[in-house]
Amino acid sequence: MSDTAPAWLGAAIGKLRPGHGKIVAAKLGSEALLGKGGMTLSSAAFRNAGELDPCFTADEEDAVAPPVEWTAPPPGTQELVLVVEDADWQTGEPFCHWLVWGLPGQKGQILEGETPPRVGKNAFGNSEWLLPDPPTGDEPHDYVFQLFALDLPLTLMPGASRDELMAAMEGHVMGLAILTGTYAREEGGDYDWDDEDEDI
Repeated sequence: MSDTAPAWLGAAIGKLRPGHGKIVAAKLGSEALLGKGGMTLSSAAFRNAGELDPCFTADEEDAVAPPVEWTAPPPGTQELVLVVEDADWQTGEPFCHWLVWGLPGQKGQILEGETPPRVGKNAFGNSEWLLPDPPTGDEPHDYVFQLFALDLPLTLMPGASRDELMAAMEGHVMGLAILTGTYAREEGGDYDWDDEDEDI
């Protein structure tokens, strides 16, 4: 698969950068699938291309995942999958913050701080919302929330990896909605990733 960001992705994200070509939507989505059936993804906590509140990031104690909601997916949808990736991580590879599946194929939502039915491994190997923590001084990073409508229910067990999820989804995506939140780490942020020495 090409790592070049497809032009249609720009309609959902805005200004494309190299990392956008490597997110899951660029690999498994298409212009025809984007917004198919009127499916949209939104959040009461931030507008599309708007800034994430620090309460959803590593710059605030007791941070949680933001709320998201979606309209009805295309008819025939069996399951929904939500993937959240930082397209601007310093290596040029997307950094996986959240893998969620097992969502019913209908209009719905994930509440702020809610634990979804099935969660896979984030970039640190944990099955949870990975708090955004971009390097201090970076331009705002794009955290791309990608909702996929699938034509079959997945049999993956919780804790699956991004690659395993993508392999299970390939050829079964029938709709896609995208929401982007941005975040720039404030000066003086001192979140401790314990033994991890990487900024994200």
